[in-house]
Amino acid sequence: MTRVVIVDDHAVVREGLYRALSTHGFEISAQAATLAEARAQIAHVNPDVIVVDLNLPDGTGFDLISWARGISKTIGIVVLTFNDSDAHVLAAMKAGASAYINKSAPIMELIAAIEYSAKSPLSFTAKSLSGAIRAKNERFDLTAREFDVLGLLPSGASTAEIALGLFLSQATIKTHLASIFRKLEVTNRTAAVTKARKHNLVVD
Repeated sequence: MTRVVIVDDHAVVREGLYRALSTHGFEISAQAATLAEARAQIAHVNPDVIVVDLNLPDGTGFDLISWARGISKTIGIVVLTFNDSDAHVLAAMKAGASAYINKSAPIMELIAAIEYSAKSPLSFTAKSLSGAIRAKNERFDLTAREFDVLGLLPSGASTAEIALGLFLSQATIKTHLASIFRKLEVTNRTAAVTKARKHNLVVD
């Protein structure tokens, strides 16, 4: 049974989550209303997943995410918030969250996110992630197709494999790569991937 800690400063929200998640087979190991309380509970019960809001009275959810990821690479971290701005989604991903869910989403989406984060704590999923990354990408003036090519570079795909995956010719891929290198001000794939990761333009 997946053990979950719920972190939210609203008692009504915590109670609602407790009832909903318990009904679906999760064990609620603890609840917390503040950053300090959350740290103490997490350290004490060592849960599989934490569900955390970004607004806490003595800090932010980002503070808790960074702290939790710093002490554990196996804990799943699900952000549950009403704020789904691009900046917040990317900040959560950078801090070490596993999933990002809006509080208005159906309960099954939260359940799926918890299950996902328990299995793949170091990866990241969010409905708005693609849009957030694309918005971040606009500062480099990459085209949509260049963004697609850049997104395949971290996998180590060859020019031929990228061409096949995007239904383009190898010559076209080489042209896109040259443009990407110029816009990112790099000279090779490795440097392009490094810079793309630094600016959260790609997700491994």
